[in-house]
Amino acid sequence: MISTRGRYAVRVMIDLAEHEDGSFIPLRDIAQRQELSKKYLEIIMKDLVSGGLLAGASGKGGGYRLCRKPEEYTVGEILEVTGEKLSPVACLAGETNVCPRKAECRTLSMWAEFDQMAHDYFYGKKLSDLVKTGGTA
Repeated sequence: MISTRGRYAVRVMIDLAEHEDGSFIPLRDIAQRQELSKKYLEIIMKDLVSGGLLAGASGKGGGYRLCRKPEEYTVGEILEVTGEKLSPVACLAGETNVCPRKAECRTLSMWAEFDQMAHDYFYGKKLSDLVKTGGTA
C-alpha cells in the first residue's frame, strides 16, 4: 500500500508542475492549495530535494521548483525517493530480505510477476500524464 507520504509527494509534484514558471513556489502556497499540513510537507520536501527531484531556496523569494520538465519524472521515482517500497512481498523488497524458502516457494513467480507489473506501471507513468489529465493522486 502506498502511504500518505508517497501520495502527498505525488500531489506536490503535480502542483509544482501546474504552477511552473521558473520561479520558486513558497511551501505555504503549495500546502494551502493541496489542503495539507505545511509541517508534514516540510519533511516530504526534504526527501524530494535530497533525492534530486526538486530545488529548494530559503529566504525571501524562496520555495521549491522542479529540477526537470514534468515529462522527465516518473511516478515510480517520486514514490521511491519518499521511501516507498513498491514490492508486494518482503522477499522481493531487496537483497536483505532473501527468503530461506525461495527455492521451494510456489508463489514466488506470481509475486515477482505482480512486482514487475507494478514497477512497469509506476515507472511508465509520467508526472506530465497526471498534469494533462487533471487527475489527483
